[in-house]
Amino acid sequence: MAAENKAGFAFIGKLGPLLGLVILSIVLTFLSDRFLTVDNLLNVTRQVSINAIISVGMTLVILTGGIDLSVGSILAFSGSITAGLLAGGQTLSLAVFLGLIVGAGLGFINGILITRAGIPPFIATLGTMTTARGFTLVYTDGRPITGMDEVFRFLGGGYIASIPVPVIIMAVIFIAAYIMLKQTKFGRYIYAIGGNEEAARLSGINTKRVLTSVYTLGGLLAGFSGVIMASRLNSAQPTAGIGFELDAIAAVVLGGTSLSGGVGTIAGTLIGAMIIGVLDNGLNLLNVSSFYQQVAKGVVILLAVYVDKKRKGR
Repeated sequence: MAAENKAGFAFIGKLGPLLGLVILSIVLTFLSDRFLTVDNLLNVTRQVSINAIISVGMTLVILTGGIDLSVGSILAFSGSITAGLLAGGQTLSLAVFLGLIVGAGLGFINGILITRAGIPPFIATLGTMTTARGFTLVYTDGRPITGMDEVFRFLGGGYIASIPVPVIIMAVIFIAAYIMLKQTKFGRYIYAIGGNEEAARLSGINTKRVLTSVYTLGGLLAGFSGVIMASRLNSAQPTAGIGFELDAIAAVVLGGTSLSGGVGTIAGTLIGAMIIGVLDNGLNLLNVSSFYQQVAKGVVILLAVYVDKKRKGR
């Protein structure tokens, strides 16, 4: 009976996210005649794109058995740096480049703190989260930064062939991450470290270098999301990204990636991000209070963690 239950939870863990997304979409289609419209679906995918891009980096981190609580603050700081440089008259390419460097740099610091200083990921990224948020408030003086040009706004608000640009960027990043995890040594190293870090080290993998690279990539993608958000809002908000780390973790867990590391797929993360986005959109269409939305999201996350625990037979 125990083996049957474990197999059942394994099946749910593998196909459950996709089935959950389909069932949720069907229910919302019956509850709201505005849900299944082209405009609304495009709106959902555009809203999902920022969280989905962050979730790609979070997937890599969680696959190694780690966690990154700093992505929301990195998003805000990178977006503010980019917006501030643009408002100060710098070129678009330089401003975006430096914004991304800031994101990658903070991710690199996370990696160094974890691999060289031996600080647990939860504590290291919690410190970076607070520090980056503080830098953001100092840099912006606690006020939004505005004054970007039309070219920059295209990045977050433009369309190519009727498809929002952020959605196209999200698709490219997911495809690249999928190929990296499936086809490269680096991807295999990530799974190996998540499965058993000590065994991976003894087999010749430079675990510290791989982990530092993973956290750097996570910071880079969070910074990229910050640039897109600043573009879409046509301003950089010092409070941007608060709570985004939880949404990213939720998307990864809902997508079937184990919080213990070593198990998960990038495709599952995309489905998890879509579940979060569709749930938010559906509850908004049904005029459900934002307070109850948080309750619903928390229940869904707890359910996903419970399934992950059961499929491991614990």
